[in-house]
Amino acid sequence: MARASKREEIAQAALEQFRTRGFNATGISDITSAAGAPKGSFYNHFASKEDSALEALGRYAVGLRFDMLDMPGPPLERLRAHFEFMGSDTVDSGFARGCLVGNFGAEVADHSEEIRSAVRRGFQQWASHIERVLAEARESGDISASLDLPATALFVLSAWEGALIAARADKSSAPLDAFFHIVFDVVLH
Repeated sequence: MARASKREEIAQAALEQFRTRGFNATGISDITSAAGAPKGSFYNHFASKEDSALEALGRYAVGLRFDMLDMPGPPLERLRAHFEFMGSDTVDSGFARGCLVGNFGAEVADHSEEIRSAVRRGFQQWASHIERVLAEARESGDISASLDLPATALFVLSAWEGALIAARADKSSAPLDAFFHIVFDVVLH
């Protein structure tokens, strides 16, 4: 079996450190230590911590499993399964990890234009996936024809991000349970 490149090990360690500790609390030495690499090797692969954060956002986006939204089945069931998958990561981590896009949006966006732009693009991409599934649900008669799809997609995503923050603060799945109830049993019912 081929050994992962040092860049790969550092990039993966950066993703995990940023998800667990946040951007500001993560130092280059935390990343290289987690990767089992000398501190100087970080700069052989990344120009800055911000550069590695942008890579981490890209890697995180792959793990969001947008493909779940395209699987067979009723649109709202696919949408719910997508969020259940995402929520299981937060619960399984003991509420130590939330959404990297949301975390960077809250923590770093005011201080880094590059990260702010990446966060904005990430949210736009995610909302467009949600909107597409909502359009399918409207076409199949599962949701009201009068629902404003772009606004609803943004609301669902914003509610999700808020639920993740509250779940981490409470160390409880109650905010996630409230999200699923209000979004799927009230708003999209």
